Amino acid sequence: MAFSPDLFERIRINRSAVERRAGSIGKRRSLKKDYQAAWLLKAVTCIDLTTLAGDDTPGRVRRLCQKAIRPVRRGILGGLGVADLGIKVAAGCVYHNLIGTAVTELQGSGVQVAAVSTGFPAGQIPLGLKLAQVRESVQAGAAEIDIVISRSRVLTGDWKGLYDEVRAYRKACGEARMKAILAAGELATLSNVAKASWVCMMAGADFIKTSTGKEVMNATLPFSLVMVRAIRDYQEMTGHSIGYKPAGGINQAREALEYLVLIKEELGNQWLTPHLFRFGVSSLLADIERQLEHYLTGSYSAQFRHPLG
Repeated sequence: MAFSPDLFERIRINRSAVERRAGSIGKRRSLKKDYQAAWLLKAVTCIDLTTLAGDDTPGRVRRLCQKAIRPVRRGILGGLGVADLGIKVAAGCVYHNLIGTAVTELQGSGVQVAAVSTGFPAGQIPLGLKLAQVRESVQAGAAEIDIVISRSRVLTGDWKGLYDEVRAYRKACGEARMKAILAAGELATLSNVAKASWVCMMAGADFIKTSTGKEVMNATLPFSLVMVRAIRDYQEMTGHSIGYKPAGGINQAREALEYLVLIKEELGNQWLTPHLFRFGVSSLLADIERQLEHYLTGSYSAQFRHPLG
């Protein structure tokens, strides 16, 4: 949609109210036994299984992709009676140089290939190089592109500049879905997080995402509450549903449940699908698998029995 600053310029976020509401999420909803197992399986299907390390190799990416296709051990799925559901994660997320490896490994699986782009994680390269990187990632086979915004535009109030930048990324993505990473922990205020969310949605983002996972502060429930309320208001105004992706720092199954409850309460059941909700994680899956095994056996297994690949 067109750039419309009047829709967001007056936004002021009450931090204490946001923190109070976010703090109540895990206390007011208790998921136990069958319900907890079902919600954890739902969480698995919404994961972007990620490896974004400097020492990534084709072998590591191939192992990650195989885990993406078979995220939970067959014995556990059989014990839960869901072996025939074909449970797998939503996507595998890698750096540009490893897109080809991921595409080959995931071909025909239904798991998407996502790639980080635009000078991830800092975004401190020229715009021309960012756009070229997006186009090359799409050409290499990535179906989803995670772009990073220029935090300086938010911090200096250059909202039109941010809109034009994200709009250019949207055009470069073509048919690929675009996730706009706000790096919320570096935007100084919750009001800035809300405004940046609005600008990215206006400019054509299919998802808004909290973090790169490389910041000091990554996904939190307060950031998430502000962003999903922006999504809700945008949907009510335009009729267009934008996806949400918390990323970084979500390592335990109980945390995943809190995010799912937040989405259900604030946006509704229609957002609880991989099309509109993702977790950007590398280690969460291992704890979910461990919790599912505990549900079946009554005992916790060692963490090393649940490798990512």
